[in-house]
Amino acid sequence: MRFETPLIPAVLIRRYKRFLADCRLEDGREVTAHCANPGSMMGLAEPGMKIWLEPNDDPKKKLKYGWRLVEHANGHFTGVDTSVPNRALRAALEAGEISELAAYKTVRPEVKYGEKSRIDFLLQQDGLPDCYVEVKSVTLSREPGLAEFPDSVTARGTKHLGELSNMVAQGHRAVMLYLVQRTDCGRFQLAADIDPAYAAAFASARAAGVERLVLGTRITPQGVEAGAPIAAVH
Repeated sequence: MRFETPLIPAVLIRRYKRFLADCRLEDGREVTAHCANPGSMMGLAEPGMKIWLEPNDDPKKKLKYGWRLVEHANGHFTGVDTSVPNRALRAALEAGEISELAAYKTVRPEVKYGEKSRIDFLLQQDGLPDCYVEVKSVTLSREPGLAEFPDSVTARGTKHLGELSNMVAQGHRAVMLYLVQRTDCGRFQLAADIDPAYAAAFASARAAGVERLVLGTRITPQGVEAGAPIAAVH
């Protein structure tokens, strides 16, 4: 998935009201960017961080910049836009690049199911059970090399795990897919101390037959692509 317009570097001044970020461009101008991330963004929203913004000239958008990446001092990147994983994964799924799911040739995004929910992807193929794929963007890292989810309490995420379990009970296949939007992590685990209810729901879902798939990403200021599987610690 390539960004629609070339990203430009900036320095973060502050993030506030969850969805707003004041930034300083290289020419010294200060602008407000849309932050498409409802989470805590722990460790990713410190004033002075180098970030990358996507400009737009859409007259329907009040804000003319969107915050897409954090660039760390070690040259690694974190993608902070929670809409990016689905766009990157759709391209990978349609191209058959995810081996665990490559047998499915029909990829349907945002399909209604369960109790007023929408599955990120419904995969279908003659001769195979329907496969319900729920996607979560992973950006938290509190220990070098270790990615964690979630970065804040997520009642919605807990509900989704229950919905996936119900799909398995109905004879379908269900996959909880964590896309690690960091290039500096090679391991993954749940942040059970942040949201114990989510961790418990995940354990129940796994026992019910829900599969777990953790993928890394390749991130540059040009775009984000789904990468190789990442090992789950437990």
